[in-house]
Amino acid sequence: MSFAIRILLIAAMASFTVAAQEGMSRKQKAEEASKRSLEGLVTDANEQVVVGAVVKLKDMKTLSVRSFITKDDGKYHFYGLSSSNDYEVWADFTGMVSKPRTLSVYDSRKKPNLDLKLEKVEKKS
Repeated sequence: MSFAIRILLIAAMASFTVAAQEGMSRKQKAEEASKRSLEGLVTDANEQVVVGAVVKLKDMKTLSVRSFITKDDGKYHFYGLSSSNDYEVWADFTGMVSKPRTLSVYDSRKKPNLDLKLEKVEKKS
């Protein structure tokens, strides 16, 4: 193979590699742009923040569940959520549970806030 042909092949491979990397970074940017987060406050029936409540987030597409334990401020947060999936979120804490709330694909906010209010669970006889 002549020297000129080798140079042309190397240049072609290099430009293909750069184009592939740019394409990947565009895809990654698009995926990152479609991500959103969810946060909120967990309170009890007396409107007091609840420390140590377990907040669960269920991806309604994959059925995977993530959890977060509230800190001193009673807040929870989940990051890196897909904007193309629905999510259900609820909290529980020592005999109390919140009603499930839904984060829908139709909610276009990047950082929605869904507060959760714990209620006593009645024992069934």
